Parts: sequence; C-alpha cells; structure tokens
Amino acid sequence: MPHGFARIPDGGSYVLANATVPAVLIDGAVGFPDGEGLVTADITVENDRVTAVTAPGGPNGIPRLNLDGGMVWPTFVDLHTHLDKGHIWRRSATPGGTFADALAAVRKDRTERWKPDDLRDRIDFSVRSAFAHGTAMIRTHVDSDSPQHRISWPVVAEMRERWAGRVDLQAVSIFEIEAFLDPAFADDIVAIVTEHGGILGAFVYPTPDLDRAIELMMHRAANRNLDLDFHVDETSDPNAHGLRVIADAALRTDFPGTIVAGHCCSLAMQPDAEAEATMDRVAEADIAVVSLPMCNVHLQDRSAEATPRWRGVTLVHELAARGVRVSVASDNTRDPFYDYGDLDMLEVFREAVRILHLDHPMGKWPAAVARTPAGVMGSEGRGVIAAGAPADLVLFRARDYTELLSRPQSDRTVIRDGRPIDTTLPDYRELDHLQERR
Repeated sequence: MPHGFARIPDGGSYVLANATVPAVLIDGAVGFPDGEGLVTADITVENDRVTAVTAPGGPNGIPRLNLDGGMVWPTFVDLHTHLDKGHIWRRSATPGGTFADALAAVRKDRTERWKPDDLRDRIDFSVRSAFAHGTAMIRTHVDSDSPQHRISWPVVAEMRERWAGRVDLQAVSIFEIEAFLDPAFADDIVAIVTEHGGILGAFVYPTPDLDRAIELMMHRAANRNLDLDFHVDETSDPNAHGLRVIADAALRTDFPGTIVAGHCCSLAMQPDAEAEATMDRVAEADIAVVSLPMCNVHLQDRSAEATPRWRGVTLVHELAARGVRVSVASDNTRDPFYDYGDLDMLEVFREAVRILHLDHPMGKWPAAVARTPAGVMGSEGRGVIAAGAPADLVLFRARDYTELLSRPQSDRTVIRDGRPIDTTLPDYRELDHLQERR
C-alpha cells in the first residue's frame, strides 16, 4: 500500500521509519551504506524541522509511519534552467531541431512575444511544475540582450517574491560574451543584475578578444560582489576553449566569488592531454561545473537524416575525480532548444545516470541534484537531510535505485515544512492562450 498523501500528519511530530536514503544526502552517521551508497534510517520530524536522523528503531511515543524501505530524498535543487524560454515550443517549433535553428527561433519569439504577461504566465507554470515534483531551489538564466533585459528582469524579480518560502529563485544574465566589450552595455547589465540581486553570466564561444572580455567581466563582477555563471563551449568543436580561458582568468585575477560553468561539451572532444590540463586548471580555480545531459544529448551532433555519434556531454567523472563540484540540471523546457522536459529533477537524475553512466556504484552522484548545487547557490543547509534542517522531503515507494529509476515515480509524496503538499501538476491547457503561432 503506497504511503500516499493522506498518511502524513498535517503538522505535529512523526517518524518516517525504515526509510532508505542515499548516504551522501544525510548529515551524521546512521550506519554503514550498502554497495550503492544507501542506508536505512528513521527520520524524526517535529513541525517544520527534521529533529533527528537515526538508525531504525528510534523514538517511541510519537506516530511512526513505516515506509517499508521506501526512499526519502531531500527536496531537489535545479542549478541551470531557462524559465523565460519555457513552453514556447508549440508557437516556435524549429524545422530541424539544431542549435542554429533554436537560436533563430528563440530570437524571433523573444522579439515578438516576450512581454510581462507572457513571461509571467510561462514562468509561473514552470515553477508550479517544479514545486509539485519536489524542487525547492532553481537558478534561471535570463536572456539579457537590450532591450529585453529591462522587460524580463523585473518579471523574474516579481516571481522570486511570489514564490519566496516555497521555491528559492536565482537569476543569471545571459548574452553573447563579446557584448560585454561595449562599455555602455556592460554598465547597463551590471547595474540591472546588481539591482535585482542576480548573478552575472554570458554565453561563451570562440570569438576575438575572448580573454579580454572574460577578464573584464571578472573585474566588474568582483567590484560589485557578483558571482559568475557561464554557458561555455556548447559545441562539438574541439577548438572551443572557453572553459580554459575562464579558468586561467579566474586564477590570474584571483576572482573572489563563485564561478559556475555550464555545458562544457567540447571538453569531451579534445585530445586527452589538452582536456586533462584544462580540468586541472578548473579544479585549481574551484570552478563548479553543471552538465545538462537531456538537452545536450538532444542537441549535440544533430543533423538531418544522420544518426548522432556522441552523447554531447562533458567529462563529469574526470572532473569529479579532481574535486570539482559537479551538478546536473534541467536546462531548457519545451522550447526550441529542447522540446521536452518538465523541471522534474528525478527525471534529470534518471537520464543523467543513463547518459553519463553515474551508476555501479551510484555512490555520491545523488548529491549532483541536491546538496552540491545547493552549496554552489550559497545554501549549504539545502539538499540534505539533517537534524535542524527544514522538513522538506520527497518520499518514494521505490526501495532502491533500480526501482526508483525504472518508473516515473508519479506517486511520490512531497513534504514541505513538515506537511504534504498537493502534487497535482498544472494543465498544459492553461498555456493555450499563449500558443498561437505568428
């Protein structure tokens, strides 16, 4: 019998007994993990907090809900999304699904359609979906070409306020890196990112004066106490070396903030010695890397009537072995870059396991959708189950990874502040008024 929505008390104290938990997502020792890194634990909840994580057979005198080995995770953290692009596929479908097609389709849709009401409806729909799936933190990239940045950033700030306390939203600028060489644009975008408490970021690709643009951005970010988050080398071209440029610039300038590099696809296409030297520099510079496996396996090496020959993803195992903080995330959702997706981080993890071979053993990889991105986003207490942490949990009937990753887990129970939430997903029909093609 499923644990189900109705069995979790609406407040008060209770124990989630005989839960199976990834050991990497628990603070404190509760026993020896098995070969896949799983432990059995009792999780005590009092009101809105977890008060204890212990070996099975914990406190008596309060209700005990026997999960019969069902898995419990902390709420998810999604480090790289594009909420402003989400759900425009039907009105802006691309002819061939390539990266170039997507760029052109999004540019046209943005120019013609991205007004406050349109953005507000699509972003809210996306966040409601993520919330129902069990996500508590999202970082979104915001298309910031002029004049769109003056329209989009206030809307994102409004949505951040609307969702405060349920989903923590962070926003990052994205524009072509060479635009930052224009002093007027640089002044404008730094001012608006600072005004809205955002992160400074850009799309990095081979271009003249790349070194100068990156170093200039680092100096400007350091002066305003801004972190950095780049789209880097999203290509199969082995001559794309943006990641190395960023790492070298970070070390040269002694950049004080957090740097995130997303995609890094070309790294996997470079000669071993070259890739290894870059990864060594990335580790030395303490750059966090986020891989977007679903979108990149969809986009990279795509051409008409040809079968793709590679998976489009970066060297996550080699980076992690060097101590680099590696996350996986959703990226695009139902837009010209990726036709599918629902901001379900369990789906992201499931596909990442398959595409990136994160299994045998799974070990520490569950952290890539929880505590690792939470730490990168500056919230060390998120994405972990620990005494004193918020009682924000996701419960599954699945008892191990092969059960968890073989089905969609649509019957999951999401607990926020100790109480179960309604996990009904929003109906796509809500977006019908936005979908007319032009």
